[in-house]
Amino acid sequence: MFWPMLAIALGFLGIAVLGVLGIRVFIEAERLGRQVTHTTRRINRAAEDLERAATDLARTGDGLR
Repeated sequence: MFWPMLAIALGFLGIAVLGVLGIRVFIEAERLGRQVTHTTRRINRAAEDLERAATDLARTGDGLR
């Protein structure tokens, strides 16, 4: 009777460990998603600033002629 109970207990512990690891993976995936969103916003903001600067530079170049 000992071995079947031990097998059931180890099976339960294995499932519990997999559950904890699954939760950790989910949390890290959410954190990565937030970082990607934040980085995407920063890149878009930098692209807009670069476009604005290029437009201003083009206007300045047109004024020199």
